[in-house]
Amino acid sequence: MKDFNYYAPTEVVFGEQSEEQVARLVKKYGGTKVLVHYGGQSAIRSGLLDKVCTLLGEEGIEYVTLGGVVPNPRLSLAQQGIELCRKENVDFVLAVGGGSVIDSAKCIAYGVCFEGNVWDIYLGKAQPTRMLPVASVLTIPAAGSEMSESSVITNEDGDVKLGYSNDLSRPKFAIMNPRRTFTLPPYQTAAGVTDMMMHTMERYFTKDDDMDLTTDVAEALLRSIKNAVFAVLKNPEDYRYRAQIMWGGSLMHNGLTGCGISDDWATHQLEHELSGMFDVTHGAGLAAIWPSWARYTMHENLSRFVRFAVNVMDVPNDFTDPEGTALKGIEAMERFYHAIGMPINIKELIGRDITDDEIREMTRKCSRDYTATCGCLKVLKADDMEAIYKLARG
Repeated sequence: MKDFNYYAPTEVVFGEQSEEQVARLVKKYGGTKVLVHYGGQSAIRSGLLDKVCTLLGEEGIEYVTLGGVVPNPRLSLAQQGIELCRKENVDFVLAVGGGSVIDSAKCIAYGVCFEGNVWDIYLGKAQPTRMLPVASVLTIPAAGSEMSESSVITNEDGDVKLGYSNDLSRPKFAIMNPRRTFTLPPYQTAAGVTDMMMHTMERYFTKDDDMDLTTDVAEALLRSIKNAVFAVLKNPEDYRYRAQIMWGGSLMHNGLTGCGISDDWATHQLEHELSGMFDVTHGAGLAAIWPSWARYTMHENLSRFVRFAVNVMDVPNDFTDPEGTALKGIEAMERFYHAIGMPINIKELIGRDITDDEIREMTRKCSRDYTATCGCLKVLKADDMEAIYKLARG
């Protein structure tokens, strides 16, 4: 078991009408002039954006707004937000939306307090020492960014998608009202569940087998969310199960399921190149990559894959054939992905065969021009990355 620090400072306000507390919370955490950051028209059509702004105004809190965040949030919009915040003397960034909006808000909050190019932070060339406080009114459970230290940004110049983690960026508060997720389309719901489950699976598949409590928590979360998604796909207004998914997304990426064990994150890094090149939905990209990654790496800790098959995917344990049990667990996960409308390979994801040149380009980017590795269960070199992409082509 590894020593660990567990740090989850975000105040969670969960339940119906929870957004009514937004102004109180902004004041509590020192905000006097707020950038309200959001995505597309849904925040406007639902009335949520207007409600948040009205509540801020009624409490005498000044604000400016910036919309336009898209999935795989763009660096160019974040740079606009940085300029706007500096011009307007903004001291607090409030994201109204899902993970893409929160990630963009974090990038803006870094950039306002950073003298150089904010992209250098994501490149690992610079280390921020401060940032504006960030908070969220969550509308799409998926990324877990509402409680995590992570953010991911896509630079359109070269279609490069990079993540950066720093405890500075853990949001001050997260407002979560499950009713705000009732109108999520089925595909977005399923992709979100895939993403949040992968946040725990990236921690679960490890060589560290001696932190049983963390593993038990991870398995319980995976089972609960796996069951809940079918309920909400059948009845989108099922508050009980929407709430399980919303809270599950936060617990699966606030560090809880990684306590005492090593993280992997190879599937995420491999997928970042898919969504960077093809602008696909992140959760769907993870589903397209994971089965091939799993088959490629399962012998690094076969017993872990057997445990996943039995305890999460309900596969009978054939004690005479652990490899067969592990493979059946991967196959069961593929059936789950298909059952909720997710792809299990790249061809299903992008609707065509991927070319060898495209695979080589993704491999080059993922390996940072053949200088970097990824993963922990199995440390992947460029040749390994290319092999997994080829396995995943479909």
